[in-house]
Amino acid sequence: MVYSGTLQKMQTEFANPIQYYLVFEDNFLNLNQLIGKQISIEFEGFQCLNCGQPKKIFRQGFCYDCFMSSPAVGDWIMKPELSTAHLDVEDRDLEYEKRVQLQPHIVYLALSSEVKVGVTRKTQVPTRWIDQGAIQAIPIVEVPNRYLAGITEVALKDYFTDKTSWQKMLKNDVSHADLITERLKIENVLPNEVKQYFLKEPKLYDLNFPVAQYPQKVKSLNLDKTPNYSGTLSGIKGQYLIFNDGTVFNVRSNEGYVVRISVN
Repeated sequence: MVYSGTLQKMQTEFANPIQYYLVFEDNFLNLNQLIGKQISIEFEGFQCLNCGQPKKIFRQGFCYDCFMSSPAVGDWIMKPELSTAHLDVEDRDLEYEKRVQLQPHIVYLALSSEVKVGVTRKTQVPTRWIDQGAIQAIPIVEVPNRYLAGITEVALKDYFTDKTSWQKMLKNDVSHADLITERLKIENVLPNEVKQYFLKEPKLYDLNFPVAQYPQKVKSLNLDKTPNYSGTLSGIKGQYLIFNDGTVFNVRSNEGYVVRISVN
């Protein structure tokens, strides 16, 4: 079987285990069914996810020009505390920014390598945690806009990291922690304007990933340096394909890359 197209982040379904799909322009494949099979990945070119042109990808699936101009990749995406739509202040496109920023957001604790704090739109629960490779997650607050979520995250960075060690996550080297207990320590250190949004009895999410065998060491596949790779798929976690030789492939970081995938 041969599939080809432009990579975008894997689509997921919250199930036990998580179901993963690689969706191309005219076909798709359920990756769970390929665990244990030989897969070849061949790099064929670029296609910007924004303008659709065959331009070299700069970042997040966008060519340089689109990355510098599109509202979908403004600074407030990575730093929610920079959001200004609630003030009617435009960054790149106020209509777009209002649509994304002025909706319910969740600040959460997740366990991917160690306890981390993060922000996501409510509509992205639990997809955000799946993409991070978190084995557990629990909401802290639900706020009406991205700015309030951002200042909450900034305040909680004094107590928790906001980064995942992708190597530990992929090796399933996860620190033990009780997220329910950790969350209860937080209420008194929330910003004053956010305290009213503290969730009293949120759901604790458990996530089970389709991994037959975790690697002891990991090495990342870079298509720019290794345009052809072949290996046996041993699992999927976060947005990574895990192969039995310890090679891992971050699908999301290769968005906009045109590939040819063969399954034996």
